[in-house]
Order: sequence, then structure tokens, then C-alpha cells
Amino acid sequence: MSRKVALITGASVGLGAQFAEQFAKDGHDVILVARGVAKLEELARKLEQAHGVKAHVLPADLGQPSAPEQLFARVRELGLAVDFLVNNAGFGSAGPFLEQDIAKEAEMVEVNCTALLKLTHLFARPMRERKAGRILNIASTAGFQPGPYMATYYATKAFVLSFTEALAVELEGTGVTVTCHCPGATRTEFANRAGNAESRLFNRPGVAEAPEVAGHAYAAMMKGRVVAIPGVLNWLAAFSVRFSPRVVVRSIAAKLNQQG
Repeated sequence: MSRKVALITGASVGLGAQFAEQFAKDGHDVILVARGVAKLEELARKLEQAHGVKAHVLPADLGQPSAPEQLFARVRELGLAVDFLVNNAGFGSAGPFLEQDIAKEAEMVEVNCTALLKLTHLFARPMRERKAGRILNIASTAGFQPGPYMATYYATKAFVLSFTEALAVELEGTGVTVTCHCPGATRTEFANRAGNAESRLFNRPGVAEAPEVAGHAYAAMMKGRVVAIPGVLNWLAAFSVRFSPRVVVRSIAAKLNQQG
């Protein structure tokens, strides 16, 4: 019997690499997707040697509009059927919106939202035909409220959360599950790339470690949960915004996102 296959975007570092390790440890073949070829190939060798699985390296820049369709075609050319899709690729930016590079902001929407949308559509249809499959979309507790000084990033994660919840209902009874995982601040390369490593959000107690966050997300996907938030404090923060005045919610988010 052939092993199941997991496709992971943003697989070269951080949560993506942790997901790849988790799938491989459980005996699944993996398709590793990111821009950095060298890091992907290094990870692929490590997974194959440690776990005896097949790790396919498919470099792709999901900031390019045609990338999802090209990726899907390459997976088909390899004769692979994707059983698990992990939409993990994404990035953020920090600072006043009007001071940001608008090309980068638009690319963020392309990667965080449009690529996720396209990949889900492309790979979920064959899953539905086979009546089996699991999709994991990585959002954030940022998706529950607006985020001054990270305005675009917070908005993209709100899209991921809303889209996943809606699709989960549409796919009920098909054998395909969709999970939205919403971690809080996590110690990965994200903060340095976004430029908010010195913000109050990332310089307070309780910043989570990548292995534990990835493990929580993996377990939630396997259970078919629709929305999963790791950590009691993150859960309380996400749901408290429902009962707080919006002006307070915006103010707290702004203070957390500003540089310390």
C-alpha cells in the first residue's frame, strides 16, 4: 500500500519544517514547497534518512499569481495524490500602512490569501472525489481583530479564518475536513522578517515555541477540528474581542504591535 502524501507550503523553516517532520515521523511522504531550494533539499535529505519516507522538493514562489496552478500541474506530473494539504506559507510587515512598500503589501495578500485560496480549490476537488482528505490553513489570533501597525497582515488572517470556517461547512459529509489553526506569537523567523521582533507582542512572557505550536495544529487537523487555538491565554484573547468595545480592541492591538 502506498504511503499517504502531505504537501506543505512554507516548508523550509519554522512551522513548515516542523510540519514536515511530523508527517514524515508518522510515515507519510511529503512534498516540500518554498522559495529556498537549498534549505528544502537539506530538509528532504534529513527526513528521508531519519524516517525512510520520500520527500519531494518543489520550489515555488507563491507570490506569483500563476504559482499555484504550476505547482498543481507538477504534482500531477509526478503521479502524486495529495492526502494532506498544509497552507502554511505566509509573511507579515510591521509599521504604519502608508509607510509600507505597497508592492510588498500586495504580495502579502497574494501569498497569505490568494495562493491559499487557489491551492485549496485545486487540491480539495480531487480529495472530494476520493472522499478523503485533510486541509490545514494556518491563520493567527490576529484574524480575530484589526491590527494597527500590521494592518494588512491582520486582515489576511481574518480572511483565512472566515474562508476556512465557511468551507468546512460546505464540505461536511464529504470525507474532507478543513482546519484553521490560529496561534499567537510564536518563536520563528516570522518576527524578524516582518520587522516587529522588538514589538511588545514578541517581547512579553508566553511566546510559544514552534514545535509545540506545530504539534497542536497537526493534532487538530487529524481530529478534523474546524478552528483550533493553542494555549489558554491565546484562546481567551481571541474570544474576549467579541465582548470588548471595538475601540478598546483596536487600541490594545496597536500597543502590542508598536516597537518597544
